[in-house]
Parts: sequence; structure tokens; C-alpha cells
Amino acid sequence: MACLSLGITITSCSQEETAQQPNILFIMADDHTTQAFGIYHSRLASLNPTPNLDELASEGIIFDNVFCNNSLCAPSRASIITGQYPQTNGVIDLYGSIPAEKQYLPKEMKKAGYITAIIGKWHLKEEPAAFDYYDVLPGQGSYINPSTRQKGNGDWPDNIVKHSGHSTDVLTDLTIDWLKNRDKTKPFFLKYQFKAPHDMFVNAPRYDDYLEDITIPEPENLFNPGNHGSVSTRGINDSLRHVIGGSVSKRCNAWDLGGRLGISDSIPEPEYTQEVYQTYLKRYLRCVKGIDDNIKRIIDHLKEEGIYDNTVIIYTSDQGFFLGEHDYFDKRWMYEESMRMPLIIRYPHLNKGGVRSDLLINNTDFAPTIIELAGGTAPSYMQGRSFKRTIEGKKENNWREETYYRLWMHMAHYIAVPAHFGLRTKQYKLIFFYGIDSEDPPQMDIWGSQADIVTPPGWEFYDLTLDPHEMDNRYSDPEYAEVIKDLKVRLNTLREELNETDEKYPHIQEIIDKHWN
Repeated sequence: MACLSLGITITSCSQEETAQQPNILFIMADDHTTQAFGIYHSRLASLNPTPNLDELASEGIIFDNVFCNNSLCAPSRASIITGQYPQTNGVIDLYGSIPAEKQYLPKEMKKAGYITAIIGKWHLKEEPAAFDYYDVLPGQGSYINPSTRQKGNGDWPDNIVKHSGHSTDVLTDLTIDWLKNRDKTKPFFLKYQFKAPHDMFVNAPRYDDYLEDITIPEPENLFNPGNHGSVSTRGINDSLRHVIGGSVSKRCNAWDLGGRLGISDSIPEPEYTQEVYQTYLKRYLRCVKGIDDNIKRIIDHLKEEGIYDNTVIIYTSDQGFFLGEHDYFDKRWMYEESMRMPLIIRYPHLNKGGVRSDLLINNTDFAPTIIELAGGTAPSYMQGRSFKRTIEGKKENNWREETYYRLWMHMAHYIAVPAHFGLRTKQYKLIFFYGIDSEDPPQMDIWGSQADIVTPPGWEFYDLTLDPHEMDNRYSDPEYAEVIKDLKVRLNTLREELNETDEKYPHIQEIIDKHWN
């Protein structure tokens, strides 16, 4: 009997096939931005950086409008595993953690009959005890000869196992070993999570010559700020340009990207920026190449074991990343390169692969979707929503028209991004920079912080249809006055609905009240 198709067609399927629970393999890289794929058609696509992921996408669904609600590792990962926004799950910055009782996704998957495991980067501090098995990097972990904390090797956090080789290869070895030795009487839910390509990028030696003789295309806005930003991000008369937003150039160099890459600051501009950019991009893309090759190793194993066609494969990253756009590196900002997440899903029952969806998704939606793919029901305490219907080729009912974002960590780590929040629709983006730390007095940290700098409050507004690269802040343009007024109402409503207000932070609320209009 043929299954009904709506939007994305699905194959003919018997009741026996649909009743069988699929394995679910969730693969997540760290900072693998959409610019560094073939399928997202960026300036780097011509370099063919991800042939194996692109092939996987050709068999699945490519999602074009997927966003994190905080582009830092810990908050994004917390939203993925809880299905909740930061103030609800308690992880608003890099200091947050998720205890076993809040590790909701593996708990719900076990209820659905799955064996659960996590291998690779965890970054949520407390023991991932809700998983049946874990083998995770301590903190950020090391690129070369990494150690992991392994379940069954003693008590957390002393259950350390040392490994030899590059992190990306080691984590794939551990994943394949687990797949070979797992309990095969149950379907599995496996989180396979790379350290790469998180800075500072260290590739496996076999990639040292990759792209060596290639000139990497530069973003058009590497040297041209245009009307991007505001008084909040540039200062009055650009007085804070040397302080805000870690740069590829010498503009804001407290983090010293060039020095960390071994490039002398005696080189004049623009040659200095060009050399930093080429070195930075090649190291980054070499790490991406390592991931892509290891994806093939995993897919080959699934095929050899005969389970490829009953395994949902999800590939994403915990957030985006700047590769020189607007003269930025790192992430944090609500701008597109940082906020946008890649998402590929290979669903075994698709009849046609390589299709695209523009559904507006955020990372709180991942857990409810995975639970429903497993045959479970997303619990009411999760704030995200399942988009399983879209995966099956059906239309979602009453889907969201906007998504929320907030960066809490004000001017941290010498990357120095002001605290802000905002709303993104498919067409527009509205950002409010309140520019002060959540702690009063400011929270300072061992990595270096400029949180004692209070930056000017202000707004930015971008029409993404006309200005996809966010080069023209139109907040003061009368043409958009009514649109902005409406977006502010929607933003305020969304903050209340999502438990993302500042009732607990009166020093922030005072700035919001003063500068809202």
C-alpha cells in the first residue's frame, strides 16, 4: 500500500516497515558553519569542502532556516538535550551544567525502548549519567592524543582513558567500536560529537597539504563594514571598533588571532589581514575535511552492518561560526553566520533525496523531533516542537513565524561581544544590544574578560530579503517604522512566553525600559 505524500514524497511502505523503530544517529560538529559546506552554496562551496556530507544530503533533507538561541557551546548543547531555552534549563553561559535529572533526551529515548550512548564532546560538566553508555572529552578536549571519560572505567570525573591520534579519528574509532559491541536487541540512539573544527584548529597531519596551493575566496565584507552594526557595536563615531568583536585584521586584536597563527603584526595592512585569513581558513577547512572523511567511515560501517537503511542520520553543528565575514572570527553574535546552524537529515523512508525545507527551526526543536521519530511523545516540559511531519513530507500545523536569540556573556574572552537579544523571522531580524553583564558587579573569568565595559544600548534591524549579508542597518529608516513596531511587540510577547524576561535582572530591565522605544 502506497503512503500518502505531501510536499516531500515518501516511499511505499508496509505496516511492518513503519512499525520498526529506526536507529537514530545524531552527529554534531563544533562550530561547523554553513559557509563550509557544498550544499549551502557559499563562496567556499567551489572548494568542495564536504563531499561525503553533500552525498548524505543528496539522500535526505537539507534545512535552510535552522538557528540556535545562543551561539555558545554549552547553552546550545543544553537546549538540544533538554528541548528548553536557557533560562528554563539553567544554562545561560559557558559556566552552566546539566545534571543527570535534566538530561531529558536520553531519558525519553530509553522510555521509547532505545539503548543510548554519547561519544565525543559533551561540554555540560556533570556526568552524562542518563545515557546507558558514554565516552566523552573532558571539557573542550585535546585535538592530539585526547583523553576521554569512559563509563565503566571508574568513578566520574576520574574515569580517564588516554588515546593516541587525532581527536576526530579517535572519536570515530570509539563510535565504531561501540556500534560493533552494542546490545543489538534494541534500536540505538547515539550522539557522536566531534571536537573539530573548534578553534584553535589542529588538523591530522595527513591534511597538512590540503588547500596549500589554493587561494581561499574572501568574503566581500572582510574589508568593507558598510552600514553594518550600530553605536552599540561600533561606538560613537566608531570609537569602540578597536574593542568590540574579535577581528581577522588588526582592528580588534586583544585575542591576537594572527599571533596565535604565527603571523607577525609587523606585516602592513591589508597584507596582514589577507595572510591571517588564508591561514585561518585553511586550518579550519582541514579540520572540516577530517570530519567529512570520518563521516564516510561511519556510513561505510552502517552499510557493512546492514543497518544503514534503518538508521535516521542527523548532522548538525552546535552553532555557526564567522570565517572573516564583517572582519569577525568566532561566533556569539546574532548575525547570520553565527546564529545559523547546518542541518541534514537522512530519513530512510524518503523516496526523493536532496530536497530542501525552509521551515523556521531552532535547536530546542531537535529533542522533540528525535523523540517522535523514535515513536515517543515529546513531553510538555520541552519548549521546542517536533518537525517530524516535515521530515515525513507533510505540512506542519501552526508553525512558528519567529525565533528568539540571546547572548548573555557580555564582552567575554577578549572576543568582546556586547550582550544582546533579538528576534528573527524569515524576512527580518531585530536585535537589541543592552550591553551589560548579567552579574552586578560584572562576572570576570580566567580566560580574560572586558565585562566591566558597559557598551551603548541600541538597536539593529535588517531586511534579510534585500540584505542577506546584513550590511545595512535600517533601524532608523522611516520606511520600516511600522514593521519594527510590530516586531517589538512580537519580541516582547516571545520573551514572556519562553520565560526569557529579565525580572531577575533589574539592572538589565532598567536599560530595556529606558531604550525600548
